[in-house]
Parts: sequence; structure tokens; C-alpha cells
Amino acid sequence: MAGPAISRLNRTVTARHATHDPAWVQWTLTAVALLFLTLFLFVPLAAVFTEAFRRGIGPYFDAFRNPDAISAIQLTLTTATIAVPLNLVFGVAASWAIAKFNFPGKSLLITLIDLPFAVSPVISGLIYVLLFGAQGWFGPWLAEHDIRIIFAVPGIVLATIFVTFPFVARELIPLMQSQGNDDEYAAITLGASGWQTFWRVTLPNIKWGLFYGVILCNARAMGEFGAVSVVSGHIRGQTNTMPLHIEILYNEYNFVAAFAVASLLALLALVTLALKTWIEWKNPAAHGAEA
Repeated sequence: MAGPAISRLNRTVTARHATHDPAWVQWTLTAVALLFLTLFLFVPLAAVFTEAFRRGIGPYFDAFRNPDAISAIQLTLTTATIAVPLNLVFGVAASWAIAKFNFPGKSLLITLIDLPFAVSPVISGLIYVLLFGAQGWFGPWLAEHDIRIIFAVPGIVLATIFVTFPFVARELIPLMQSQGNDDEYAAITLGASGWQTFWRVTLPNIKWGLFYGVILCNARAMGEFGAVSVVSGHIRGQTNTMPLHIEILYNEYNFVAAFAVASLLALLALVTLALKTWIEWKNPAAHGAEA
């Protein structure tokens, strides 16, 4: 009896040593991680707010009274207000189809959803220019009908939708797949219609993952630079979003105003991070399924 017990004890000790690093290794890895976060996250974030308030509170708020800044903020919020709901509808529909049904072209749809992650935002903006620009495929027809897409708000919205549409779907697909179809089958067996099943069964089960995806989508929509920069034309007071307005201010050596507007984006990012953390704490399954 003593032999097997000792053997089990030796295996337990061996397993414990295999899964627990020495204290000096743990402290070293923790210190490296904290140093990395300090240099590449905390210091730049502190620098943004320090430069924004370098001349005091008055110049800081003056940066937001400028008509161009107001226009950039309004355009950013308008773009996000249009792009996020559209991506929400697309993300839910695509996720529901991929996770709950089998159909021809399913793999192709998943690949297309991941396309914005593989393509540079600048390239995606250039594609819209080649399609809707003055010399593009649809440019002459648009000019004849006095429709402006490139160097106008529609182009900015289209570019933002393209770079942000994977976020909701990519949060919901693994979550729905992990939940399976049992709840839906039970609801249909009890006489529920397709819409009733979706609204009363599927949607409540995915609400936290949906909220998580919408938050990430909104953060990317408000902070997008590359694709929007290509299609906007950088027209002051008309097609400049907040990131583009920051670039112009910085290039003009108006550092206080540039960092003031940047601090607003940073605050929005911090709010997004806080909401993201709260969702993960409230319901770990909302993001755990993807991991």
C-alpha cells in the first residue's frame, strides 16, 4: 500500500513543480510585463493629458470651441451612429446563420467576415476610391446624377462600416456555437415561430456578447484613421473626423489643441475599456467562448 501512495505523492509533487514556476521567474515576468505596459501604455497616455493641459484649462476647452473641432466631433459621432447599428444587424444575422445552420458558401462567408482583418485600412479606402471616385467604375454615373461618395460623408461611412463589420460577428459566432441549438429546438417544438425563438431565446442568450461586440465596434469606428483618411479628402469642417482633425492640428504645430482632441479620444477609449471589463466581470461567458 505504501508503494502506490508514495508513487502518487511523487507524481503530485512532480506535477506541482511542472505547473508552478519559481518565485524569481514569476517576479521577473511580472516586472517585464509592468515595464512594457508603463513604457507603451501608461506613459503615452499620461503624455497626452499632460500636453493637453500644458497651458491650462482655458486653452484646453478652447480647442473644442473651434468650429472645425465641433464639426469633426459631430462627424465622428454621426459616422459611428450609422456604422454601429448596421454592423450590429449584419453581425447578428451572419452569426445566427453561421452558428445555427448549414448552407452552401458558409466557409466563404466566414472568410469574407475576416477580410477587413487581413486587408490594410488604407487599401480598403483605396478600393472605395477606385469604385466611386471620379475616375472609378461608378464615378461617371455618380457625377451625372450629382451623387458624391468619395470626399464626402457617404464615403466615410462606407469605409468605416467595412473596417468595423467583423467585430460583432466575431464575438457572436463562437458564443452561439458554444451554446448549441438545444434551446431553439425546444422553443420550436413548443410551437414558437422563428422570430419568437430569436427574440425570446437566442437574443437573451447572446446579449452580453452582443454588447461586447458593439463596444469594440464603436471604439474602432470612432478611432479609425487609415481608410477614412483615403476617402475623406481632408476638407476642414466637412469631412474631417476626430483622428484626421488631430493630424492636421499636429502638423500645424498646434500641439495643445491636437492633444486636447486626442485626450477626448483617449477618454472614450478608457470608457470603452471600463465597459469591456465590466461585461467580462458580469458574464465571463460573453468573451470566454471565443478564447
